[in-house]
Amino acid sequence: MMPQNTNPRVKLDKKNIPDRASLLADVAEMYYLEEKNQAEIAAAVGVTRSMISRMLTDARELGMVEIWINRPLHSDLELESALKERFGLLDATAVVTGRRSGPGLTRIVGMGGARLLKRYLAPGQTLALTWGTTVSAAVDAFEATESMRVRVAQLTGAMGTRMMEYDGHELVARMAAKLGGDAYFLNAPYLCETADMAHSLLEAKGVREAINLCKQADVLLLGIGTTLPEYSYHCLSGYLSRHEVEELRRAGAVGDVCGMHFDMQGRPVCQEFSDRVVAIRLPDLLAVRVRLGVAGGEGKADAILGALRGKYVNVLVIDSLAARKVLELAKSN
Repeated sequence: MMPQNTNPRVKLDKKNIPDRASLLADVAEMYYLEEKNQAEIAAAVGVTRSMISRMLTDARELGMVEIWINRPLHSDLELESALKERFGLLDATAVVTGRRSGPGLTRIVGMGGARLLKRYLAPGQTLALTWGTTVSAAVDAFEATESMRVRVAQLTGAMGTRMMEYDGHELVARMAAKLGGDAYFLNAPYLCETADMAHSLLEAKGVREAINLCKQADVLLLGIGTTLPEYSYHCLSGYLSRHEVEELRRAGAVGDVCGMHFDMQGRPVCQEFSDRVVAIRLPDLLAVRVRLGVAGGEGKADAILGALRGKYVNVLVIDSLAARKVLELAKSN
């Protein structure tokens, strides 16, 4: 026997259902807003419980339902003080978490990055940012309560990979929309075949204007890359082969910021690679007052240490486990 329909809004006769989208919306409202269980909804609509489960999945995939977890962030004040004292940082946030890797860790560090970024941004300023998963997480987590008219510029050329949501063009556009400001794109590839090609692009009018704007930035939002293939964004995105990333590590590079590689002491290495990158150059990056780096995971500890020693970042957002690892490495290396 078909279950009796007890919801006056939904008729069992298909011709009385305006369309599937309306039915999916009704099911989602009953589940998420009215807090009915799936069995109750199935009885109301006149379908099986398994169909209700599929409908709820469809509603989420179609964007009818958006789920936001307002996670409370806790930071370790002792670790933050140790980081600031050891590396002479303007500021630091060490987000407390038990996660060692994965998207969950990236989201948490990104939330911490968004919170600290808001402290340093003011209306009318210029923000320049690079690409990467943690930078993307910080952009996603950032909430502007009002239009700040902040100019948002792209620090490095486009990677053009299949992971477009983490690329510079996409991140600049998303951040500019949140801040109510203008987006300034670096319309060039991230890595050229030769240093001469990169130099020619950097001299091109449009690219030169974008780079000049980055030089005038008030705040930089930076990811910290690693040359460990299992964590390397270059490798995971398919932009560089595992062999190429391992070659960089054998040459002494533990990580990079904006394609500029460094060793664990923060000294520039792999200059041939850096010369092929279309991006802001190191002296100009170091001249920006606030260089906010976001990075997490113990696997990136040596890269983060190198970035701190080289002063690539002077404001850091990190997870607590990676922070401890960085401080331990600093004592022994």
